[in-house]
Amino acid sequence: MEAFACDLPPAFVMAMAAQHPPPRWINLEYLSAEAWVEGCHGLPSHDAASGLTKHFFFPGFTAGTGGLLRERGLPAQRDAWLADAVARQRDLARLGMAVDIGALQLSLFGYESPSIATLIDALAAHAHPVQLWVPESRSLSVAGDVLGRPLRAGDIVQRGALALHALAFMDQDDYDRLLWQCDLNIVRGEDSFVRAQWAARPMLWHIYPQEEGAHLTKLDAFLDRHAEGLPAEVATRLRALHRGWNSTTAVPVGDWHALLGDLPRLASHARQRAVTLGTQDDLATQLVMFNQPPI
Repeated sequence: MEAFACDLPPAFVMAMAAQHPPPRWINLEYLSAEAWVEGCHGLPSHDAASGLTKHFFFPGFTAGTGGLLRERGLPAQRDAWLADAVARQRDLARLGMAVDIGALQLSLFGYESPSIATLIDALAAHAHPVQLWVPESRSLSVAGDVLGRPLRAGDIVQRGALALHALAFMDQDDYDRLLWQCDLNIVRGEDSFVRAQWAARPMLWHIYPQEEGAHLTKLDAFLDRHAEGLPAEVATRLRALHRGWNSTTAVPVGDWHALLGDLPRLASHARQRAVTLGTQDDLATQLVMFNQPPI
């Protein structure tokens, strides 16, 4: 298996060709919600030099793709943890999280963005207490610049209604628990982006930037699918906020306030989206099924 447009070394390919029968050769592609992915998923490509055929395998969000990474029993594990107050308290305390049950809970794990400043301003002016949990990342450095002091794991900064908590970098299991705990998760890249959807919580995605704005096409394609079923005005605001978060101009403070007002509707939508995505076989299962010999 080769992944993410990285080719196998020619000598390795020829060694595969010398085996009888030759192994299956799969190119695992990047995750995308773009419409063309369904038409390319599973397509063969003949390699003239070796005589082998490789197949393109696309992760995705629909039945016509290879699905998403999801370990067995993840939704049940999430729901059990959320229902177990003792386990939640134990795990959150271990992470250094003293949660105020009356406060709005947000997590931030992303790249640099000028919108971090307006996010902090909006949360500080919120009508109710807010806790913003920021694991060590590039976002934490920007938040420190906004607040006028370097931030390290364990630091807490209060500004108006907002308490910003700096957290240590954590492993995947603990990051899942952070996502499950929060009312809104701001995530980045691909891994945390997928885990945020399994968390069944509202999310804001900081997609990895590409040259000539190619990432914005991928962002729009995802939002087309992700916003299905939302009221038109909520979907419009969600799209605008994603676009703003992924731009070089700061999101207006008023747009953040609108997002916070939309959270109840976005929360029920996120739960339904997680159920819908969970009806597909996961990526690993589909890879195994794809490699079964034909009958």
